[in-house]
Amino acid sequence: MNEISEMPQVSDSAPGSSVNEVETLTRIRLERFTAFKHLDLNLSSGVNVFIGANGTGKTHLLKVAYAACDIAQTKKNLAEKLTSVFLPSGRAIGRLVKRQQGSVRGAIEVWRGNQKLRASFSNHSSKPSSAHITGYAGWLEKPIESVFIPVKEMLSNGPGFRSLYAQRDIHFEEVYADILDRAYRPPLRGAMDKPRKQIMNSLQKAIAGKVIVKNEEFFLKNTRGNLEFTLLAEGMRKLGLLWLLLQNGTLLNGSVLFWDEPEANLNPKVVGVLVDILLQLQRMGVQIFIATHDYAILKELDIRMKKDDQARFYALYRSDSDDEIQCEVAEEPFRLEHSAISEAFTSLYDRSIERSLGGNE
Repeated sequence: MNEISEMPQVSDSAPGSSVNEVETLTRIRLERFTAFKHLDLNLSSGVNVFIGANGTGKTHLLKVAYAACDIAQTKKNLAEKLTSVFLPSGRAIGRLVKRQQGSVRGAIEVWRGNQKLRASFSNHSSKPSSAHITGYAGWLEKPIESVFIPVKEMLSNGPGFRSLYAQRDIHFEEVYADILDRAYRPPLRGAMDKPRKQIMNSLQKAIAGKVIVKNEEFFLKNTRGNLEFTLLAEGMRKLGLLWLLLQNGTLLNGSVLFWDEPEANLNPKVVGVLVDILLQLQRMGVQIFIATHDYAILKELDIRMKKDDQARFYALYRSDSDDEIQCEVAEEPFRLEHSAISEAFTSLYDRSIERSLGGNE
């Protein structure tokens, strides 16, 4: 049987599983899943930043972790959720197994302290129901609130999308419907705690207003009136989405935020504001996963992180020897030796110096 062998339980002293992290995701292990032959990562309870060239599996890692979180809320089968967020052809879960000759099995494991959720399936499996899942009942005992923000902004497409998605088999990954479900939640009852209020005030200043919903349409409300989201810059819509998620209580202590390329369509001047907000969320008890190609995000994190902030950086890269995806981990972004972002900017700097010295003449 080509399956992951049972691993010993992670002790409280093991990396990524301290007492403070028990309620957060502490570990991800993949075997022959999509682009990965093998991957085993201990996670930070704070900010987790994934970088790497295109095709090295950054988004796949975020989706695996998100699927594990979301089933605790929706009570869906893990294999069904994986199929919905990855959308393999024909919704055949076996197509998520890393391609190779013969009959093999792929598997994922996601951990919260000593609690492990595991799914394995054959590359010949066509239905999610054929997957073998363990740890499901225990995993559901403590639901995890989570949200996945995809690269494509969805609030401007909100009106009618959820009902269309519910009634028709349209080819959209489920993360797009999920983010709208979170955004449409009404405000949370009760007094707002100080940390959440401070972050919302920072966002309000950045977007120059508040977000309101009328007839499923999102508007930015300020002194000049209500401006529909379809007329707003996409970067502003993303910050408006964060404001909504804080207002309605989706992002609270113990929740998990997944954000794929937060820098997309965001003015570089606002990156510092965004990074500061992510760090404040981490201090508030929100576990964060982001995948990025942006040097500015790494640099802003490097500059703005305080001594007690929890962060971990993962550089995904292909090995020169066998072309398989490997992962390097560091506690600081610029200590990574295989950073595609640092390599690109070093090359740019070197070529700029060469040109200034007349090297291109």
